[in-house]
This record gives sequence, structure tokens and C-alpha cells, in this order.
Amino acid sequence: MTDTPPIQRVIHPVILCGGSGTRLWPLSRQSFPKQFASLIGDDTLFQASVKRLTGAGFAAPVILTGEPFRFIVLEQLAGARMQAQGVLIEPEGRNTAPAVLAAALWLTARDEDALMLVAPSDHVIPDADAFRAAVQEAAPRAAAGDLVTFGIAPTRAETGYGWLELAEGADAGARVPQALARFVEKPDATRAEEMLDAGSYLWNAGIFLLSARAVIAAFEAHAPDMIAPVRAAVDGARDDLGFTRLDADAWADVPADSMDYAIMEHADNLAVMPFDAGWSDLGDWNAVWLESGPDGDGNVLSANATALGCAGTLLRSEHDAQELVGIGLEDMIAVAMPDAVIVARRGDSQRVKEAVAALKARGAKQATELPVDHRPWGWFESLVIGERFQVKRIVVKPGAALSLQSHHHRSEHWIVVQGTARVTVDDDVRLIGENESVYIPLGAVHRMENPGKLEMVLIEVQTGSYLGEDDIIRYEDVYART
Repeated sequence: MTDTPPIQRVIHPVILCGGSGTRLWPLSRQSFPKQFASLIGDDTLFQASVKRLTGAGFAAPVILTGEPFRFIVLEQLAGARMQAQGVLIEPEGRNTAPAVLAAALWLTARDEDALMLVAPSDHVIPDADAFRAAVQEAAPRAAAGDLVTFGIAPTRAETGYGWLELAEGADAGARVPQALARFVEKPDATRAEEMLDAGSYLWNAGIFLLSARAVIAAFEAHAPDMIAPVRAAVDGARDDLGFTRLDADAWADVPADSMDYAIMEHADNLAVMPFDAGWSDLGDWNAVWLESGPDGDGNVLSANATALGCAGTLLRSEHDAQELVGIGLEDMIAVAMPDAVIVARRGDSQRVKEAVAALKARGAKQATELPVDHRPWGWFESLVIGERFQVKRIVVKPGAALSLQSHHHRSEHWIVVQGTARVTVDDDVRLIGENESVYIPLGAVHRMENPGKLEMVLIEVQTGSYLGEDDIIRYEDVYART
């Protein structure tokens, strides 16, 4: 008679998908943070995260994100041929602790014994198989009620990460969860060297494996003031176009805090799962340089970048029509976007957020907005802006439609250059093909739709006294925007 193998519990990935997008500016911005960009490889960081947490033993993911990113999440899931178990919309960012609690309460209503793997959406873990194996090794401890965090074997004296101190007798190279002594704040350079040399510290990855039941109990013990408002936000949630909107009034009463500060630094049922197969949070451009695999001269170049006599340098041009050339550079970073460029020493990568703050103080839109504006129906970019006029390229996805709208201050000309548009202007509805155009008078109620199976592209010429995006009066909108 053979022993019956233990039944494995299904693990529910909970992917946190918010962020302000400042540390990898100008590629990452508040309107389109780094998890949605393809920084390493062809997939975006978000898509890679979802794929990494897929397979035997994993349920479909639960995504927590904000209002501005909800349709980007669905679009990128579709691009990766994935579906979510649920997409929870936070009315506003409250840091990681309330998000984790909301996911635990939402999952518990569906599976009282749910195991949650909480992970950011913007990390790089090259060996997905090794990570999934580590998760399965940690699952019994989490199922037994321990709060398991993942600790990364350090490769350098990193000052940009928090660290984890192992308990006495624990093995940093073990393949099973170990006892954890405490969390350590981001250290200075001297302290980081000491911890690296000690061999009893790991980097804090901010990834957690927990039972939903244990999460709720931990909040009741260590952050009880979060329980009532988060529960009210979950209980009052409403379904909207396939999303679950947490109740905004209740969420407004939720205190903001991180999972580390609110729970992990106070709990006594902690364990750490060591992981040494490679990890990065891509927290700055120096990390991107490291993870991109520098060549023999230490350089990392994008397709439209050229290095002459450079060493240890990252050169990225993010537009096909823009060539970036570095000459005689050493240990430098240069990232060029059509509307913004950053040049810095690699050692100063952590200061990029200071640059973003300075731009915000000046009121520069480049601090937060990309030149390409992503919308539920597709995207647009401004090609030329002048006094009283603007020229845009607009791309509409198959079957998508802009809202029925009007403007107080501008008129518009639309010229279709690819595909076919169904255009509504007041009571007139017509099809406009390639090389055809239509005029939208000031004040006319109008809409643009793509009835075809391929992307529709048009050029829009706006003229008027005010051309801002807030000059839109919406009458109908299939995406429930207001």
C-alpha cells in the first residue's frame, strides 16, 4: 500500500497593480507606470507577472488596480491571453495593507480556506519555474497559518531595498521556509556591507504567501482600525463592466499603510522563504541596466541607440524616429522619449524621483503624462500643437467607440487614413472610409466608432479657443466614464 500524497491547496495570485511611476521616468509616468511597459523582454512587466503565477496549482489572478488603469489591465491580460478571477478597483491608493486586506475579504467570501500569493506587478524574476517551485514549498507553512514572506539572496550591498534578518540558526540558503527575526529598513552603504558580509540577511521582496483567514486575523490583532472600513468597502462593492468597484465612501475612511508596517513588523507567526534564482524590483535605471545583460563593454543599448567609446552605460531611445548616440560616456544613463530626456550617472539613479518632483513644481505635464494617451477605446497622440489648433493621431480598436460628446470651445476635422469609421454628427450617421473626411462643428453632438475588425486610424485637426481634454461633455459612454 502506498501513501496518498497530500492534497495541494489552490493558490490565488493577488497582483498589486498601482504605483505612481516616478522611479523609471521618463518611460514610466503616473498616467502609465512601469508595470505596463516592456522593459525586459517582449512582455510588459504586468504580463510577465501574470504568466509567472499561472499553471498547475494556481487559480486565475485577482488584480487590484486604480480607476485610470482598469482598461489597460484588461487590454494587457487579453494580449497575454489571460483572464482574471476578479479586477478590484481601489477608489484611491491607500498603500499595500488595505489592498491585501480587501483581497483577503473578497477571497474569503468565495473560499474560506483560500491561500493568497500577494505580488507586485512590476518585478522581474527570470526563472519562473524556480519561483513557482519555491511557492509550492512555502505553501504548507502558509496553510498552517504562518505569514510567509519571500527573501532574496543578496548579490550586492544594496541600499535601495529593505532587508530581512534571519533568526539564529536559520539557513539563508535553505529550500524551505525559515524563521525570521525582524525586518530591517533600507540601510546606508556601511550597514548594507555589514549585512551582506554577515550572510544571515536577505532582501525583502515584498511578496507574501498567506491564508486569507490568517490575513484577517493579523489585521484584527495588529491593525484593527482597518477592518471596519475595508470590510464596508468590500461589502458595498458594485460590479461595473466586469470590474468590482470598492465602495468609495467607505474606502475614504481607510488609513493608508504598507503591509510591512501594519502587519509584518508586529506579527509573531512569521516565516521567510529564501529564493536565490534571481529577482529585481527594477526600482531604478541602474537596476534596468543590470537586468538587461550589459555587453562586453558594460553597455546596454536599445534598437535606436549607438555607443562610441562608451563603457557601463545604458542608452535607450523609445521612439523609432529618434536616434540616440553616446560618445565617450562611462557609467551613464540616457533615456530619450519624444517629449523628455534624462541623462544621469548610474550611481544617481535613485534621484530620478527628485527630477519628477521638480518638474511637477514647475507644472510641466511631462512629469506625469506620456505623449501617448491610453484610453479604453485605443489611444491618441498629439503631433502638432499651436496657437488655437492641434493635430492628433487617433487609433481606435476594433469594435470600440468613443463617447457621444460635444465641445464648448473647439471644432474638429477627421480624416480617416486606415480602416473605416462610423461617425455620428447630431442626427447624421455615416461611414467614412480611407482618404475621406468629416467636419464636426463647434457644439455638435458627435461620436466615432470602429465597426471593422482591424484598428482604425484617423488624423484629427482641432481648432478653437481652448483645446484641453476637459472640454468634453459626455452624453453616452460604453465605458461608464463620467
